[in-house]
Amino acid sequence: MYPLGYTVLVERYAAEHNVPPAIVYAVIRTESSFNPDARSHADAKGLMQLTDDTSDWVALLSGEESNPAGIYDPEQNIRRGVYLLAYLYREFGCWETVYAAYNAGMSRVKGWLADPAYSRDGVTLDEIPIDETRRYVAKVSQAAERYRELYGLG
Repeated sequence: MYPLGYTVLVERYAAEHNVPPAIVYAVIRTESSFNPDARSHADAKGLMQLTDDTSDWVALLSGEESNPAGIYDPEQNIRRGVYLLAYLYREFGCWETVYAAYNAGMSRVKGWLADPAYSRDGVTLDEIPIDETRRYVAKVSQAAERYRELYGLG
């Protein structure tokens, strides 16, 4: 139920970007169930379910070439997905908020953080107004905890 796929890539990019491997595995499990050919209804693609626009944006931020044809390539997908997780963590400083932004978008989450109905302190989400995102945050959080318990991962 909690596989360790693409271990070399996950470990390499998790270490490079200082993202706990348990979180990377949890995102991959939740997003694609480790299927590198996965494609969502929102047209997100690959193991970490990146849209073309997000993949291109991460490539620009990280100094890579765009390479839209490589979005299903496990290495490119994991490298860019982990880069995005690290970027979001630098932005928000809280993994649950990162998961919300990974799912719903950074600007939407910034709006929630600025709204006292959703965040008392402007840093932590007390309430997530979209059911899908609320369920996503719970699933990734639970999966990351399970990966820590099962494999002793950080």
